[in-house]
Amino acid sequence: MSNPPRPNAPRVLGIAIPSPLRRLFDYRPCRDAPAGGWQPGLRVRVPFGRRQLVGVVIECRDESELPLARLKPVESCLDPAPLPADWLWLCRFTARYYQHALGDTLHQAMPVLLRQGRPLEARTRERWQVTPAGQATDPPGLSRAPRQAELLAMLRQHPHGLGAQAILAQSFTREQLRALADKGLIDCREEPLTAHWKRAGDHLLAEPALPLTREQATVLAALHERLDAYHPCLLEGVTGSGKTEVYLQLIEAVVGRGRQALVLVPEIGLTPQTLARFRQRFRVPVVALHSGLTDHERLDAWEAAASGRAPIVIGTRSAIFTPLARPGAIIVDEEHDGSFKQQDGLRYHARDLAVARAHHHGIPVVLGSATPSLESLSRARSGDWRHLQLTRRASRHAPARLELIDLRGRPRQGGLIPPVIEAIRETLGAGHQVLVFINRRGFAPTLACHACGWLAECDQCDARMTLHRQPPLLACHHCDRRRALPDTCPSCGSGDLRPLGSGTERTEETLAPLFPEVPVHRIDRDSTRRRDAFERVLTEVRRGEPCLLVGTQMLAKGHHLPHVTLVVVVNADAGLYASDFRALEQSAQLLVQVAGRAGRAAHPGRVLVQTLHGDDPHLKLLAEQGYAALASQLLEERRAAGLPPFRFLALLRLESPGEEEVNALGGQAADALRGWIRQRGLEVDCLGPVPAPMERRQNRYHLQLMLASSRRSALHEAGARLVAWLEAAPEARRVRWSLDIDPQTLS
Repeated sequence: MSNPPRPNAPRVLGIAIPSPLRRLFDYRPCRDAPAGGWQPGLRVRVPFGRRQLVGVVIECRDESELPLARLKPVESCLDPAPLPADWLWLCRFTARYYQHALGDTLHQAMPVLLRQGRPLEARTRERWQVTPAGQATDPPGLSRAPRQAELLAMLRQHPHGLGAQAILAQSFTREQLRALADKGLIDCREEPLTAHWKRAGDHLLAEPALPLTREQATVLAALHERLDAYHPCLLEGVTGSGKTEVYLQLIEAVVGRGRQALVLVPEIGLTPQTLARFRQRFRVPVVALHSGLTDHERLDAWEAAASGRAPIVIGTRSAIFTPLARPGAIIVDEEHDGSFKQQDGLRYHARDLAVARAHHHGIPVVLGSATPSLESLSRARSGDWRHLQLTRRASRHAPARLELIDLRGRPRQGGLIPPVIEAIRETLGAGHQVLVFINRRGFAPTLACHACGWLAECDQCDARMTLHRQPPLLACHHCDRRRALPDTCPSCGSGDLRPLGSGTERTEETLAPLFPEVPVHRIDRDSTRRRDAFERVLTEVRRGEPCLLVGTQMLAKGHHLPHVTLVVVVNADAGLYASDFRALEQSAQLLVQVAGRAGRAAHPGRVLVQTLHGDDPHLKLLAEQGYAALASQLLEERRAAGLPPFRFLALLRLESPGEEEVNALGGQAADALRGWIRQRGLEVDCLGPVPAPMERRQNRYHLQLMLASSRRSALHEAGARLVAWLEAAPEARRVRWSLDIDPQTLS
């Protein structure tokens, strides 16, 4: 029999439903109220149309715009207590700032199993221990049970007990465990998969911290000054300067005070090595959150962090939504990296949310990079954030300078010119390793007809198809369309079809016969699709034997390759003249990051950069004076042009199979918004609509409308008005649209 409603129970629940609608939905409470009463943060199962959905209670009130009799009741409450308050605050902030539906934000920010209605509780495992009776010298009843005696002897060697899986792996059986338990010699207890760490009784470090350089010690002392307050710091350190050691010793101080640390890394490829280093250093539980986990593993890590059992949490972009019971510090490694920005759906930036979350909790946040984003660098140089610097490598070798190699008029093999091939030969002959960086996977960027000039283009995108040899096919890397290689030119019938340009496959194919005595490892998304394939290659490379690494930007981010002394950049020109205003900044960051893989240990490094534009002033400045000088010049150019970080942007993206539909809606939205801006007197520029840089993609036409303002509040007000207009416009229902606050790319 259900419980009667409580006297002070709310009559209406405002519930966030996973949908694109930016509103709450009113329901009546069900009669079975949770033990603590109705409150925000409880998950509930509700009827929604013909479906049943899991929503989150946001408001508890007594009135609704609809008559109470028309409201549907909640079917059931899924939680005995609300989801963590810090998580709910962050989701509400994210939805508000990024102009996104709250229900969909909550849905995206929680693990899959919670979305499906599973309980938020720790999974447990059995741990078997010897009882006082089992510690007796010669327990009775085992003379005729030798395997039980062996099992008891093994458990005696583990005073803290052993997990059931570890015992069964030694060829013992559950029947033997139960037999010993029936005799009172061992007992079993259930414990969470992530054991709880008690600060008072445990030693924190599994191995001693490394000695710090003078610069590292100065930086760490500055971070220790304000461990109990909001303290945003940009840690700008050259590659190999020991930023990770600073993170480790900062976390030691944070965890030593009984608090938790959240560490964000840009890519899943960096997670294994980061996890390994942290687990090697600390005795406390270190959990990971990234896309490579199963749904159960992700929920386990999420729950361990929310309960406080996991003092250290490491994860990629989405880990910013991990609840923490006792937040103590947030660290964002490689803060400049574009992968921290979600590019579809909920378009949040994990770095910016990390700063907002640290401010909310009143804790330090450290943003580390050798090539800081211009937004972060501007805030640090203006004094809004503390600017900490590491200018020297821990190995004492100076960072390798970029040597610009002119490609003009020189023959190439697989994209490489003879002097560069000779430098590779000398490096391998000295017993070192070489990294050849080319940011194009596949064999060649496209296939061309030498007779008429035909190019293999995608019939669904305004893009050329990439030629692959393993297996042989043409593939579009924008829509993933694939087709077989043609025997003859579709335009003129000629059989003279040739690859145009070089990709990782072609460079690998060129280098293998040139250097048959050393292995050639290709690392790109195609070669590392299998689970752990990337880590297996890195493990082999770290053995130190001479080899060639041919890779894309997967290799440029944070990997410690101590035996690489030569880096070759096959083509540095891709981002110099792109239409996106951030392209030059991002290209410079990538060049410096990949150059940082050279000379990180006992031997100095060398970086050869092939280019057709060696006289480009930006490229020369980067090569001669480094990233900081180029960043200063780019900031001045951004200030003069009125671009971020000196103005704030929002980008409306429209797409539809019909070109006329998307153009008509874009024009109407722009006209309506401009009239509203004039009426309100807001300092907001409305630019466009214009076709996207790739107008046709996946057989859909893409249009953009940009908002720009020097005041963030004015930009958000205009963005909210634009969203409201689109939600009310019948024409917008036939067009897919999204508003991107602080866009990181215009594509």
